[in-house]
Amino acid sequence: MGLKCGIIGLPNVGKSTLFNALTNSNVDALNYPFCTIKPNTSIVTVPDDRLFYLSKIVESKKTVQSTITFVDIAGLIKGAFKGEGLGNQFLHNISEVDAIIHVVRCFNNKNILNLSFNPIKDVHIINNEIIQFDINLIFKVQKNFSKKNQKIFNKWEYLLNICLNYLKDGKLLNLLKLNIEETNFLKNLKLLTIKPIIIIANIDENDIKNNFFLEEINILNQNYLVLKICIKTLNKKQKLLPINNNYDLKKIITYSFKLLNLHTFYTVGIKETKSWSILKGTTAFIAAKKIHNDIQRGFIRAQVIHYKDFIFYKSVTKAKLFGKMKIEGKQYIILDGDIIHFLFKV
Repeated sequence: MGLKCGIIGLPNVGKSTLFNALTNSNVDALNYPFCTIKPNTSIVTVPDDRLFYLSKIVESKKTVQSTITFVDIAGLIKGAFKGEGLGNQFLHNISEVDAIIHVVRCFNNKNILNLSFNPIKDVHIINNEIIQFDINLIFKVQKNFSKKNQKIFNKWEYLLNICLNYLKDGKLLNLLKLNIEETNFLKNLKLLTIKPIIIIANIDENDIKNNFFLEEINILNQNYLVLKICIKTLNKKQKLLPINNNYDLKKIITYSFKLLNLHTFYTVGIKETKSWSILKGTTAFIAAKKIHNDIQRGFIRAQVIHYKDFIFYKSVTKAKLFGKMKIEGKQYIILDGDIIHFLFKV
């Protein structure tokens, strides 16, 4: 599963600096608009203490972590949906990611070149650009459906009109209550506002107390997951980093994983212990294909032991002896922390 999180925001708010810190990269993070033109991409592993503990118990020769791809997308400006500042190109880059990390500058610095400085206003500028992009896209979709496939148009016309009204009111579609079929339909259209969003409030480590801008950003907590982090500190290349440095990086990566509505199951063995990222609600049959097509094709059953039981008994044999191994079929919904051994025949 190619999981991607796009880092967006206005120019010069710390996007590339955050990207460098998350991915241990060294892309340009200079003080002028559109320093980034082409999106920078890097794959990082998802922190998972459980995986390494399991690997240690069974003495695996190899340990393989789940991954997320982070994409550093160039700064948007007002009017991007009309093509301002290469805006259409940048907005299309956002359409290719699964979730959005929106960086907002929450400290004042006269030396930083920026087109505006007001955190709430900055959030609204970006939101308006992705809203307008989606409005235009829905108009195009409706036009194409009505011309080419009236049956599909009739099925989804009501939902698309609800979405249009929602967007015209200045609301993001990720706040709509939708069923799985509706959500998947809108995601397949490559709409931007249906994507989940984390806001990273880029703070000044020397001016955290009585920070007016942080008080403003707290207003957004009702509709977004907001993390307050000093991005500059995260990216310092020095031996003595602040205590919270690794913790904050881990927190961003972990929250990005959760933002995508994912959780983890494991395959455990002497040759390899591996974590697998899947959407919550995934069945054993669907998960089997993630490992190999043949496993799904010849699926017989799944032997399941939960992580907590495995680390308590420290072996498959003992867990089975004490009744902690379940035998499940194709429709079993995999839980976070399940250790699964698929039985199959092809």
